[in-house]
Amino acid sequence: MCSKCSDYLKFKVLDEYINQQKNSEGCLIAVLHKAQEIYGYLGEEVQQFISNKLNIPISKIYGVITFYSYFTIEPKGKYVISVCTGTACFIRGSKDILEKFKERLNINEGETTEDGLYTLDTLRCVGACGLAPVVTINNKIYGKFDSSEIEKVLNQFKE
Repeated sequence: MCSKCSDYLKFKVLDEYINQQKNSEGCLIAVLHKAQEIYGYLGEEVQQFISNKLNIPISKIYGVITFYSYFTIEPKGKYVISVCTGTACFIRGSKDILEKFKERLNINEGETTEDGLYTLDTLRCVGACGLAPVVTINNKIYGKFDSSEIEKVLNQFKE
């Protein structure tokens, strides 16, 4: 087990999950998904643990993590706000919505508020172009979003 691990119980859960896998190399993505589910992100300590358990170089693990947009190496806020910047949403004002969120939260795209409550991201398309512009909060879709709704939505996700 990881002697320097900051959260022994979480590493124990991850360790048990890895031990259930049959093929070390073939299960990497499944293990990364599970680790991110447990920790919320894939920090260096978690990457090293997975590397040791699966006998896969940490450079390969890092490469997989940074290749797929789903994985993150930075902690995210409790609520991840994503503004769609795909063509339909952009044409219908998503750039203005993004700017208003930045202003209101006092963070830039890809950043998390100091209190750890909100992370602001963009995404290219959620496949709901008929509802453009679209904002998602923790993957829940808010269609035909207007910047005047920002306060209302943020108030729903305060705690």
